Amino acid sequence: MNKSYNAKRKHWDSQRIQALRQHLGLTQRQLAERMGTRQQTISEWETGLYQPRGASSTLLSIIAEQSKFKYDAGPSKK
Repeated sequence: MNKSYNAKRKHWDSQRIQALRQHLGLTQRQLAERMGTRQQTISEWETGLYQPRGASSTLLSIIAEQSKFKYDAGPSKK
């Protein structure tokens, strides 16, 4: 059922999330509405306080693929 996205799940760090949001031309509030979450959650992800897990991570990957957002497949390099 979700096999196509499990294999493609990416590591979403604060920089990638912010870059995706900017690529989409959305505010934090608009991305939150699109994902069915709070603006504060997007802010917390972008500041690195928390990282998306589970369904949120998968949804970010789906949104990225649909918008043709280019991102590194590996974990972030710090």
